[in-house]
Amino acid sequence: MAGRFPLRTPSPSGGGPRLPGTRTGGSGDTTTARTRSWTAAAPLHLPQVLGPLRRGPGDPTFRLTPDGAVWRVSRTPLGAGTLRVSARGAEVSAQAWGPGAEWLLDGLPALLGAEDRPEEFVPRHRLIAHSHRRVPDLRLTRTGLVLESLIPSVLEQKITADEAYRAWRRLVTRFGEPAPGPAPERMAAMPAPRTWALVPSWEWHKAGVDDKRASTILRAVRVAARMEEAARMAPAEARARLEVIPGIGPWTSAEVVQRSHGAPDEITTGDLHLPRVVGYALAGDREADDARMLDLLAPYAGQRHRAARYILLTGHTPPRRAPKMPRTDIGLL
Repeated sequence: MAGRFPLRTPSPSGGGPRLPGTRTGGSGDTTTARTRSWTAAAPLHLPQVLGPLRRGPGDPTFRLTPDGAVWRVSRTPLGAGTLRVSARGAEVSAQAWGPGAEWLLDGLPALLGAEDRPEEFVPRHRLIAHSHRRVPDLRLTRTGLVLESLIPSVLEQKITADEAYRAWRRLVTRFGEPAPGPAPERMAAMPAPRTWALVPSWEWHKAGVDDKRASTILRAVRVAARMEEAARMAPAEARARLEVIPGIGPWTSAEVVQRSHGAPDEITTGDLHLPRVVGYALAGDREADDARMLDLLAPYAGQRHRAARYILLTGHTPPRRAPKMPRTDIGLL
């Protein structure tokens, strides 16, 4: 039945379409785990590093299990792959399955922040300094993948997080590829670009996705290779590449490169909540806009996204108010 992914082993072919112009990694065996051990520069808190990649509690591509391991299913340039990561202090153990297994293991250090430079961050406000003392080595993940962050970010435009998470969960579960290997039940890789392009219009509507957001995703997957090339560009250049697509603006491009590049300075603008959170935390300003937020974060030039992460970790937010707009109209591009 569509939408049900029990624990099972897909066929050696990977069970679904792959990105155009790619090859299958290794033998294509999805039952045999490839493994890697790695030692980080400092103890790792996996949910803290990888948490930004999770799109809601029911995300089919992300699972945190009771043993403390993080499972991720990604569509890599070599095909779908399942990655299980566990850490004890700075010692990391990883297993991967599927055509994308080797690609995922090669990118493990970057995924866990090895290319990040948290030591360059200098706290300049008391609240941020307190957060920094609690988490002195906050590392930013770098996935090296664009579409897996771009598509859910587009889904999050102009709606509540819960609605966006529900849409992502439904579309990936219904049209994605069962996770290779012994992944937890109902995990799946997101659809391949061609599969996204063939999603019927009524399925977008059933998922609560309006024509504008669906059209933006369809435009992006038609040039999937060009989108993925952005992962090898500098963050500013990558954002410019993404924003060529109608429907992708500064909010969306920032949300993508924060994950695909681990970009410490790419602060999200155009958000309805973040300016107020930053303004309230740093200046007691409950009505801060983007300009005010950027002014307050100016001392953190080069590290503004990391500064915002430290603020969010404090949980120091202004009192919530009832939304002024309808439920389906409370976000920006």
